[in-house]
Amino acid sequence: MTLQNKAFLLVALYGATGVGKTAVALRLAEELACPIISSDSRQCYREMNIGTARPTTDETTRVPHYFVGTYSVTERFSAGQFEVEALKLIEKLRPKQSIAILTGGSMLYMDALTKGIDAFPAPDSILRTTLTEKLQKEGVVALFKQLEELDPITALRIDRNNGARVLRALEVTMQTGRPYSSWLEQQKASRPFSLLSVGIRRSKEELHERINKRVDIMVADGLVNEVETLLPYRTLPALQTVGYLELFDYFDGKCSLPEAIDLIKLHTRQYARRQMQWWKRNPAIRWFDADDYTGLATFVQESVANHRTRGTNNERSE
Repeated sequence: MTLQNKAFLLVALYGATGVGKTAVALRLAEELACPIISSDSRQCYREMNIGTARPTTDETTRVPHYFVGTYSVTERFSAGQFEVEALKLIEKLRPKQSIAILTGGSMLYMDALTKGIDAFPAPDSILRTTLTEKLQKEGVVALFKQLEELDPITALRIDRNNGARVLRALEVTMQTGRPYSSWLEQQKASRPFSLLSVGIRRSKEELHERINKRVDIMVADGLVNEVETLLPYRTLPALQTVGYLELFDYFDGKCSLPEAIDLIKLHTRQYARRQMQWWKRNPAIRWFDADDYTGLATFVQESVANHRTRGTNNERSE
């Protein structure tokens, strides 16, 4: 892998939800003495702790984390905003820090920072109102079926249970006459950093087992109570996500608690599959078995050393 000759190095760590990115990122960050930038579109909300598997206080004390518990669910935060704020953060870190680790489960957020995203058109208020009313009356399934017809590529990649995300993809497609996916696949903006992309993966069976166990742990840790406290905010975009929508249905009496928990596990496994489908199209990612930390760390450390050597040589030649 060839790294660009830029002073700041961003190590992007990819992997499906539940694969073990948090532990690997923490260990790497401690060894590299660098911070972690979270690209998780839900861990950034203060009120969503258990259901997002947010890093613990001990973990954020061990290593500085950014975009973790930063916003309230009442605040709207998008991939575009994340791109802008994360770039500002890197510029702020640059004088004293030459490396950061980027990790999280949100595909669009990872792409927003590493590649840049095109400036989507401002929403059409009439279309937005129409689609929002349809979402409220007919549910996300109705919008997703429309999206499948108009943009099957995005339909394969997107979280079909995320009403806000499905609505936005359908809205852009209908408003512009271009599939949402085509906006994401255009030539991306240059980035003010070098990028090293690594990923960890497990067998499907092992990953599914880990996901199921993690959901059980979340429930034992108080997920149901957390979701109950968020009932007054259930229509907000931040809460249109796996782990919360299923329990909203439970509180509405649409299913039993065991059924809701089983659905969380199912939808999380489905989301993990879509994550890997999304990232398989990125040939720049160097994949490692999740249990091969030594192999991954050696590759990263060697890449960091080469990057620093090039940076030193560039300074001498100036």
